[in-house]
Amino acid sequence: MSNILVIGASGTVGSELTSNLRAKGHSVVRATSQSAPQADQAQVDLVTGKGIAEAFAGIDKAFFLAPPGHTNQHELLGRLISQAREARLEKVVLMSAMGANAVEDAPLRLAERQLEGSGLAYNIIRPNWFMQNFNTFWLQGIREADTIALPVGDARTSFIDARDIAAVAAVLLDDHTFDNRDFDLTGGESLTHAQAAAQITEATGRPVRFQDIGADEMLDKLLHAGVPGDYARFLVMILGFLKQGAAERRTDAVREIIGREPIRFAQYVLDYRDAWL
Repeated sequence: MSNILVIGASGTVGSELTSNLRAKGHSVVRATSQSAPQADQAQVDLVTGKGIAEAFAGIDKAFFLAPPGHTNQHELLGRLISQAREARLEKVVLMSAMGANAVEDAPLRLAERQLEGSGLAYNIIRPNWFMQNFNTFWLQGIREADTIALPVGDARTSFIDARDIAAVAAVLLDDHTFDNRDFDLTGGESLTHAQAAAQITEATGRPVRFQDIGADEMLDKLLHAGVPGDYARFLVMILGFLKQGAAERRTDAVREIIGREPIRFAQYVLDYRDAWL
């Protein structure tokens, strides 16, 4: 069994991944920015780089993702990849994002390329938009106004459940069968946001509706919520890609890696139903 460092271990994917890896018998070190880490944690500041070298002591493999709220992902991830190479890890799994490889000089693609050229065994996973966005980022609008307001029109998205992403990452860290490959991860169906809202309504009884808004209005909402300007503009940009149909495509990667079909949106809604009540 391996000692595995998980960046973002308290997040939506990282917390599920930690549980999955421990169930497989691995020892997990959870990276945290907290000043008083617990026994199974390592204090790491990805922005300043503080604690990164120390976190790799005794580590065999690692899971990396970029912290939200930043547009210089290549710099933040680059420090981790460089340290992983210096520590001669057995393997690194990097969570990027679907579409990140469309532009070679995009920040996430630069990080991917650094990992590809590192000489380390690796996998890159690029998940589509998370189902869990509906019970986190879009939750306030649902609770306060029964509304999901986004500038995406009637474009379809093959939403993926974060639990499937974690299950995939756990297999890739546990098994070298798929080494040095990249995977676009999607759900098994493509839905509009109006269809997603209808499924939440059916499960909860709340009259949730989708409202198509303009990009400028979305930017104003994000800035008003305190999102930094550069990251707010980045989010509006990728929502624009979604509106153009970039998130509709489906792949068989989840089934190929974990041997079952992806979780369907209807099941996700039932599992998280209490979040919207």
